[in-house]
Amino acid sequence: MHWTEYLPPLMQGAWVTIQLTFYSTLLGGLLAFAAGIGKISSNWAIKGVSVAYIEVFRGTSLLVQLFWLYFALPIAGMAIGLDLRLPPVVAGVLALSLNIGAYGAEVVRGAIQSVHKDQHEAARALNFTPRQTLWTITIPQAIPEMMPSFGNLAVQNLKDTALVSLISLGDLTFRAEQIRNFTQDSTTIYSMLLVTYFGMALVLTAIMRGLEAYVSRWRVARS
Repeated sequence: MHWTEYLPPLMQGAWVTIQLTFYSTLLGGLLAFAAGIGKISSNWAIKGVSVAYIEVFRGTSLLVQLFWLYFALPIAGMAIGLDLRLPPVVAGVLALSLNIGAYGAEVVRGAIQSVHKDQHEAARALNFTPRQTLWTITIPQAIPEMMPSFGNLAVQNLKDTALVSLISLGDLTFRAEQIRNFTQDSTTIYSMLLVTYFGMALVLTAIMRGLEAYVSRWRVARS
């Protein structure tokens, strides 16, 4: 087979990888904000749940988390009479989201706590409630500080999607391995795989830098 014949299945896998990256990064970002804000909450229950989530998913392997959701969760569900089987794509997105969300939560917490105390004092002087201060003063100033780290996490998440091939989800890595097993052309296949991931990472980095520049201008406009 000529290397050009590898392109159609690889592009099919790349599209699956792009979708996985998009949905898991988006959901992971929402989880990061929820857990990051929860970790500094004055409510002990919310703080406890947030801390437990962050520590568990930062302290365990993404691969183990993926296997647990796909293989172990259905067995646990059977024990209590529930069908908890997840389609491979759902298990993949969920595992990636929970993982990136746990790391992103620390980024959110750090950025929020880096906002100068004078801003909070000014908000109190204007009779803002703690919730109003958080959403109208603190978070808009903290988001630009988060963006470089979120960009790194997004690229890492793209690379981590390769693990879903281990639960037979037809992503880029899974398609490449199928072709390699059929042709035994390891050098060409893995070289194309490297180039494709690198290209997607460059595009994602450019997108994240664009978002970073956008929110930075927004912060200046508000100040």
